[in-house]
Amino acid sequence: MKFKILVAVFSFGIFVLTSCTDTVKETTVVKETKTENKEGILERSAKKVDAEVNKEIDNKIEEIGDDN
Repeated sequence: MKFKILVAVFSFGIFVLTSCTDTVKETTVVKETKTENKEGILERSAKKVDAEVNKEIDNKIEEIGDDN
């Protein structure tokens, strides 16, 4: 019985000590410089991703080959 009480007190103590710890949250701010381009960062990123995807698609098509 004493062992169960000791375990309960120990568990409660660990819970109290660990539940109040603060977590650090980091935020990243991206600032753009003024350019002649009127495109935003999303449009430029999308163009880069599209180019990479198109290259991968072209490579897969070349691997498969022409069935004609």
